[in-house]
Amino acid sequence: MTKAQRVAAALARRPVDRPPVAFWRHVPDVDHTSNGLAEAMLAFHRRWDLDLIKVMSSGVYCVEDWGCEVAYKGAVNGAKQCTRHAVQTRADWARIKALDVGAGALGRELEAVRLIARGRGDDAPILHTLFSPLTIARKLAGDRVVADLRETPEAVTPALDAITETVERYAVASLDAGADGIFFATQAATPEGWPREEHDRHDLPRVRRILRAVGGRSRLTMLHVHGDAPYLDAFDAVSAHALNWHDRTTSIALGPAVRRFETAVAGGLNQHQTLRKETPAAVAAQARDAIAQTGGLGLIVAPGCVVPLDVPDASLAAVVDAVKSAGGH
Repeated sequence: MTKAQRVAAALARRPVDRPPVAFWRHVPDVDHTSNGLAEAMLAFHRRWDLDLIKVMSSGVYCVEDWGCEVAYKGAVNGAKQCTRHAVQTRADWARIKALDVGAGALGRELEAVRLIARGRGDDAPILHTLFSPLTIARKLAGDRVVADLRETPEAVTPALDAITETVERYAVASLDAGADGIFFATQAATPEGWPREEHDRHDLPRVRRILRAVGGRSRLTMLHVHGDAPYLDAFDAVSAHALNWHDRTTSIALGPAVRRFETAVAGGLNQHQTLRKETPAAVAAQARDAIAQTGGLGLIVAPGCVVPLDVPDASLAAVVDAVKSAGGH
């Protein structure tokens, strides 16, 4: 099977010659330019021969054009952070208007997608990373978004609508630029982000709207639900092909999830503990266990989140070797 065929079969829960495998890592030293990001993504893909390419834009690229200042401060996961939020006061929400998705930082990332699509030497699907509106609002304002939205929703809701419009158009533009699908991340669907009622009221309808806009065109929409107790069941009616979450550190394991949800699942690897700190043999055993839990059907072997910068190459090689030797399912 080709990589695209293998991924498509996994999404449809059809037999595969082996499960697809993928992992992703930030490149904070070069992700500030289109060429730097594209070259790093292509080199990483060639090095590990993975079944899909997740474009590892900075996690805060989405708020630069609204005025956030961003920098890398040495986080082990390679993530940049906002060093100065665009929303400093409640009145600043009025400045959050819909953006030109082809300009600024958004345009820079689209150009990286174009370069990756041109430089890819196989048919591995390319996923561009987007974020939910409430996730972006927190990046824009920090924790003050919580009080602002509760106390003066009339100040924040128009900004959420502008963010939603921007992300919806940007999702379509990403596919036009050469992405085969979307890696859609939410950091709001968990108790440490927002209570369930507030998430379902403020973010979930907007997430549905964005994903509906690309539903007919995206070959792979992977929904990443971040956090220790994710509201996975909130997304039953969302247009996604695969769910990704911290399956090794939450109460929702891959096996029950693949039986509970209609989507495929992407996971099986503990990026914080096993990949970073345990032996290649333990890493390989964890990959094999993911395949055993699911019977190898409807599965993309992947980490629960981004692979830290200090994960040894031997651990990544163990994942690839274990999956590629697993055989058909």
